[in-house]
Amino acid sequence: MAGVLNMPQTPLLRPFSRHRTTLKPSVVSVSVRASSTDSPETSTATKPPTFAPPPDFKPPEPKRFGVRPDKVLDVLGASLALIFRLGTGVFVSGYSASFASENEIPPGQYALDIAGVKVKETSKLGPRPEKPIEIYEFESCPFCRKVREIVAILDLDVIFYPCPRNSPNFRPKVAQMGGKKQFPYMVDPNTGVAMYESDDIIKYLVTKYGDGSVPVLLSLGLLTTLTEGFAMIGRMGKGSSYTPAKLPPKPLEIWAYEGSPFCKLVREVLVELELPHLVRSCARGSPKRQLLYEKAGHFQVPYLEDPNTGVQMFESAEIVEYLRATYAL
Repeated sequence: MAGVLNMPQTPLLRPFSRHRTTLKPSVVSVSVRASSTDSPETSTATKPPTFAPPPDFKPPEPKRFGVRPDKVLDVLGASLALIFRLGTGVFVSGYSASFASENEIPPGQYALDIAGVKVKETSKLGPRPEKPIEIYEFESCPFCRKVREIVAILDLDVIFYPCPRNSPNFRPKVAQMGGKKQFPYMVDPNTGVAMYESDDIIKYLVTKYGDGSVPVLLSLGLLTTLTEGFAMIGRMGKGSSYTPAKLPPKPLEIWAYEGSPFCKLVREVLVELELPHLVRSCARGSPKRQLLYEKAGHFQVPYLEDPNTGVQMFESAEIVEYLRATYAL
């Protein structure tokens, strides 16, 4: 199906059929900005909402490989995806690892530590986009998961605009921009290209920002789609329906990657609350692991930075509670 759409700078809502139509591919110039202009113009609020962390809020201390007792089943359910997808989205393209002694790792350099043995991880990345790719999608969609996996493999930073069922802002916006409510929908502000269809998006991204080859586990057609669906069984549709929430003026930022079950639990809530968020992708082998290590003095994901409140924090369970307390209505 056609992937690239032609549209004016100021798109107008157009009537569209329930039946699927074929669109002719063309290059498009799109401007979708991560700012307060993404707030719905139809809002009837008499005053803008205020954003502040919960009373007496204090970011928790990070606990390496720790699972809060009340979240064990959630983490196990989210971990099923690793089995069904054979770790797709855990490693960056061209990943390699080698053992190193303690003396070979300079102070301040991130390295995986396994039982006192250091592991150096590297990858081979393609061209880097100047601006983050923008993707409209929702967590529990198997086609959207395919695209999130290639984002992790290519180590791309992406602004996600969540489109859960019955959400008032970005789901209607996709129909306005592209002519139909279909997901995922990608906009690349670096090239002016916009497109539907997960397979077309994957091919575009690996061609533009990778080595041109689609990973095997993302190129198996129906089998890929089925295993993407099976990967979500453990969470039973979490991240698919809208929970009324305040729309912040700035996207939240989260350091995460698709293969992590802890990151998935946070992403579910970001999507349900329809909170736009910039994902700083940092799968195994990503050079951004070093950046987070320098920024926070520790590497662990997910790591949330909220420019609307100034909060910065680790720990998935506490991040989920923070998001609901700060943004849910």
